[in-house]
Amino acid sequence: MDQDQPCPCGSGTGYAKCCGPLHAGATAPSPEALMRSRFSAFVLKDATYLLKSWHPETRPGELDLSDAPDWTTLQVISSDQSGDTGTVHFRAIFREQGQWGYLEEASTFLKRDGRWLYHRGTPQQGVLKPGRNDRCPCGSGRKYKACCLNSAGQ
Repeated sequence: MDQDQPCPCGSGTGYAKCCGPLHAGATAPSPEALMRSRFSAFVLKDATYLLKSWHPETRPGELDLSDAPDWTTLQVISSDQSGDTGTVHFRAIFREQGQWGYLEEASTFLKRDGRWLYHRGTPQQGVLKPGRNDRCPCGSGRKYKACCLNSAGQ
């Protein structure tokens, strides 16, 4: 990814100063920073980073992202940490086969050897049906009717 581009996590910061350093091996300062970097890794289809940032108790043996949806927007609803435990409640918007959807989860993060790691969460998925005058779920900031509506097959 171009280091000067906006970070996929939606922080408003450039990738080089946001999730880029975490993907390169820097330690996430908080559960929310790790969650944002994991979302960016899903956007970039970086399975190596996702596995490395996953707690060994719950980490799968492998992760195939070849059929993953196109992740577009991350909304952090709440974030909290106490000691070596943290939670992040988020909603991630995606597009798959011309349809918009969302995945919402309250994730648990644990600190191990000074590093935050994703531990677990119970995701809930749903279909997203934006109205013509709603903000486009692609994250452009434009109205849906002036952005992705025509390419959604409607």
